[in-house]
Amino acid sequence: MRLVSYRGEQGPVAGVLLGEQIVPLSSLERPPAAGVRGVLEELHGDQLEALEALAGAIGERLAVAEVELCAPVPDPEKIICIGLNYRDHAEETGQEIPAAPMWFAKFANSLRGSGQSIVLPAAHPDHVDYEAELAFVIGREARNVGEQEALSHIAGAMPFNDVSARDLQFQNPLWTSGKAIDTFAPCGPALVTLAEAGDLGRLGLRTRIDGEIVQEGTTANLIFGPAELVSWLSRTITLRPGDIIATGTPAGVGVAQGRFLRAGQSVEVEVDGLGTLVNPVRGE
Repeated sequence: MRLVSYRGEQGPVAGVLLGEQIVPLSSLERPPAAGVRGVLEELHGDQLEALEALAGAIGERLAVAEVELCAPVPDPEKIICIGLNYRDHAEETGQEIPAAPMWFAKFANSLRGSGQSIVLPAAHPDHVDYEAELAFVIGREARNVGEQEALSHIAGAMPFNDVSARDLQFQNPLWTSGKAIDTFAPCGPALVTLAEAGDLGRLGLRTRIDGEIVQEGTTANLIFGPAELVSWLSRTITLRPGDIIATGTPAGVGVAQGRFLRAGQSVEVEVDGLGTLVNPVRGE
């Protein structure tokens, strides 16, 4: 099943994506919640998957092309990003393979949906980079979770672009200043539940700029996989439904090629089976 959020008159509205159409959750006889995070708090496992059958029986539908998509979870409590989580990316940046997950935070101000713009900040427009990533979303609260049960705490996954202003990022060892910028966390187009997403450790992912592939890899090369990340993070951080964890990027980022995003370009992040995240780039 695929859950989406789209722009409504009073803020993001949750729906189930069926092909190129959206069934608003508000059209169900008994909507589980108004937003995707609320749905994840209320429903788990088979209950969550049952939403697709309920939505399929509803006549009220909207064409995806006629709405503005938002980030699938527009109001997460946490956005946790993992750095240097592919061996080839660590090698291309000349850094050692980490012995434990390296993480930093983004915030809701950075979230964008597919179709919404990445905005180059006026003060730092010249070294903005792309990073294709697999992100997963927590479905059940996780605290001190073992690896064997960790996947049961994941609701689903989606493409994520860890956009980065490299000049700001490398000013100091705390990367957040170059990462948590407005519009720098596009994700979606939909949150794909695990039942449909399949094995998160065997997915190809790639970045295209104006149709040209500039980055490509596979989650089979992750240093720390989703189960290990849930277990490791939950030792010290209570993970809650709706929390987004972006798992890192493979080799091929722009800074390694001297190639950065420019206004007027279109950047796509595709993850096999999860869809393609498309964002135009514009100046502030």
